[in-house]
Amino acid sequence: MHSDLAFALRGVGCAVGGGFALRDVSFELPTGYVMGLIGANGAGKTTTIRCLLGMRGFETGEIELLGHRVPGPVALRQDIGVVLDHTYLVGDWRLSEVERTLRPFYDRWDSAHYRQLLAEFGLDLQAKVKDLSRGMAMKLMITVALSHRARLLVFDEPTSGLDPVARDELVGIIGDFLLDEGHSVLFSTHITSDLDRIGDYVTLIHGGCIVRTGPKDEILEAYRVVRGGPEDLSGLVGVELIGVRRTPAGAEALVRTEEADLLGGGVLVEAPTLEEIAIHIGSRPMKPVTKRNGQRGAIA
Repeated sequence: MHSDLAFALRGVGCAVGGGFALRDVSFELPTGYVMGLIGANGAGKTTTIRCLLGMRGFETGEIELLGHRVPGPVALRQDIGVVLDHTYLVGDWRLSEVERTLRPFYDRWDSAHYRQLLAEFGLDLQAKVKDLSRGMAMKLMITVALSHRARLLVFDEPTSGLDPVARDELVGIIGDFLLDEGHSVLFSTHITSDLDRIGDYVTLIHGGCIVRTGPKDEILEAYRVVRGGPEDLSGLVGVELIGVRRTPAGAEALVRTEEADLLGGGVLVEAPTLEEIAIHIGSRPMKPVTKRNGQRGAIA
């Protein structure tokens, strides 16, 4: 096991059902950084996270989490905070009851820190979970994760439906969490602007397969957006057009940077944003693949 890694997935395969599967999923995050797991809805983000956390079994490969092989010891849960796109707490609980109920499950629960964070986030101890807004519920989940001194925060689509102010506040919370170099964050999202300020590493997933993973700057440098007239992006040799979109007025696609020089001079070539990369990769058709056991998965 590598103590300098927050987590690592190596060749993970998992049949989900309905013809979908994770296939040879491999990526890792060094301790102390934020990784964005980017993909369209249904790309495999949540299934990957469930495998990482030991909530779902997998048929092939191995997973390392905070220095332990998954499935790991029960005590490993003490070091992981999970923030989902919905609250899993009982709606009629008051926030004081949330602490009273969860505190016995965590050896390092800090009641003073819990109440301090609630105050900082503007959350009332007497408020009921069901009465919290979408943004307030997210802050409660983060408060719970930080109150048991988690080393790794795992966010699964936490900003879906949040307003810009709440999303900006989340960025600040994550920044404060990372002041401790032993802390790490996995941030699953299809809203890539959330990662523009905080993302260190990016993993692109599509159809249950990893398309590319690495430092964010390297991901941005690996692709170019190309735009041209209706015929400019036709009949090209040696160039793969990723997620090409055509209209009567023109065409747009993503290409690998090393292939951009093969395009004609009439084509506009620009550096992409993470959002543009995600959109084009997310619209790429998936090719069915037959696995050894006869099940069918999909690759990008």
